[in-house]
Amino acid sequence: MITVNLRPGQKRKRSGGNPFKGMLENFRTLGTKVKDPLLMAAMTGWVCVLGFLGFVYLNTTRQLYTLEPRLEQARSENRRFKTFLADKRRQEKIRDSLLAQITVIRRVDGDRYIWPHLLDEVTKALPAYTWLVDLSTTTAPPVVVTMPAKATKADSAAAAAAAAVPPPMTFQLNGRTIDIQAYTRFLRQLEASPWIENVTPVSAQTVVEKERPVTAFSIRAQYTKADSAYVRTAPFSQSVR
Repeated sequence: MITVNLRPGQKRKRSGGNPFKGMLENFRTLGTKVKDPLLMAAMTGWVCVLGFLGFVYLNTTRQLYTLEPRLEQARSENRRFKTFLADKRRQEKIRDSLLAQITVIRRVDGDRYIWPHLLDEVTKALPAYTWLVDLSTTTAPPVVVTMPAKATKADSAAAAAAAAVPPPMTFQLNGRTIDIQAYTRFLRQLEASPWIENVTPVSAQTVVEKERPVTAFSIRAQYTKADSAYVRTAPFSQSVR
């Protein structure tokens, strides 16, 4: 079939063609229509700027949608840690208050039961034919607590509690015995006591008392708190039926 173009200079549209192909042809002919290179450069620049802005907008939106769950998670973690820190500070205040109360109790009640334990242990360890002349305390060196340069509240409270504990009491026994073996047995029995430690014989010499030769001895020892297995408690009052 022969077709004749009655309008020369215009191209005949093809029926049923690809629409994108026509757009490509129009874009190709745009370069031939625009003769000014500066205008072409400006149009190209605007197209690049619009494309870049669109890319930045889409990328920012995608990152925003990605970071929103992480933001909610960080907020929940922040609330949880705030609650944890508040509870920790409250527990530290309770601990410091308890340490202060324990310090006061130790200062008041530190040496209340020393002499009952000490006299009881010395009486148990005293062998036959041996008697005591004197039992006295000696001066103990003070306890020096050194603090580090960067000390926290817990370290200060622990140091205060340690300083509140009185130093071990050192005492000296002066006695007599008519048997030198009883003297050595007394030393062994004192050392075996859970309430007495560092038993040291100071002197032992023969003296005459009431026209009889006896051994005069001096022993120095230190009082210590025994393990809880050796401590027996009893109520102050007991109902009698």
